[in-house]
Amino acid sequence: MLGKLILEDGTIYEGRSFGGSTGVDGEVVFSTGMVGYPETLTDPSYSGQIVVASYPLIGNYGVPDPMYWESDYIHASGLIVSQYIDTPSHILSKRTLASWLVEENIPALEIKDTRQLVLKLRDKGVMLGRIAFEKNDKPFFDPNSVNMVADISRKEPLEVGTGKKTVIVFDCGVKNNTPRSFIERGVKTIIVPWDFDLFNSTLKYDGIFVSNGPGDPKLVTATITTAREALNRKIPFLGICLGNQILALAAGGDTYKMKFGHRSQNQPCKLVGTDRCYLTTQNHGFAVGKVPKGFKPWFENANDGSNEGIVHDSLPFMSVQFHPEAMPGPVDTKWIFDHYIKHL
Repeated sequence: MLGKLILEDGTIYEGRSFGGSTGVDGEVVFSTGMVGYPETLTDPSYSGQIVVASYPLIGNYGVPDPMYWESDYIHASGLIVSQYIDTPSHILSKRTLASWLVEENIPALEIKDTRQLVLKLRDKGVMLGRIAFEKNDKPFFDPNSVNMVADISRKEPLEVGTGKKTVIVFDCGVKNNTPRSFIERGVKTIIVPWDFDLFNSTLKYDGIFVSNGPGDPKLVTATITTAREALNRKIPFLGICLGNQILALAAGGDTYKMKFGHRSQNQPCKLVGTDRCYLTTQNHGFAVGKVPKGFKPWFENANDGSNEGIVHDSLPFMSVQFHPEAMPGPVDTKWIFDHYIKHL
């Protein structure tokens, strides 16, 4: 079956379908990662996005058991590849990528000239689009116009792990390896909804963590309000990805939408004030533009100089734009968890 990727500027790419048969709208973005498509597809931060893989061979190592996924199901709206491999070879493979996509009804197209498509998105910026299998003249849906965090966040608190210290994890689209990263360091983790009323609850805790997640951070107002109160109470705070933007907004900073964002496992981040550079996993289309008063830049992107983290001058408030939980890798920045736990 053939399908079409239609961009909001009128460009149409025809391709062979190897996934679900239902058309979708979304923001068309690209990832430059060579591996990690199971983790990418199940990363809740990709909600509402049609992902274009710049690496040409996708599917060649199949799909592992769900225990290796970053959530319980595929969050990406659709997938575009140059060449899909339907004969995977890997000891952990349980099925083909196509069978997984069909089972979850996620559309995917094999479009030969993804290089031209990626160059277009870099030059023009990411844009709205749809994967279509029949005529559809409806306006394109912009996922950044709604609070997607409210849709994907868990609805009830969940306590996992044991330890002398306890961290409250605000689920704005948290990946599975985040609570695992705390648990393996001996920290009990309580995962709560994005709008959980923490300060009127009976929960006992030593620190607060705000996770990654999709969309415009300015729409996640309840979490911003909670973060602001946490700062007022001087509670140790760590945020990643969306959590970095939420910390900045809570403290009086500002965020902006990037031209094409960062999505890959090879983004170089420089520790500000040093010559040390780390390779990181990232997935975000918004960034911190104004660092709030009392904070300083912690990391910056070595490619474009954009902010990759902030840290308070004297109090235990910190956040990073990348993913130190490293699923998929690299694992260069896992030490961020250790650094934060020292302040609990």
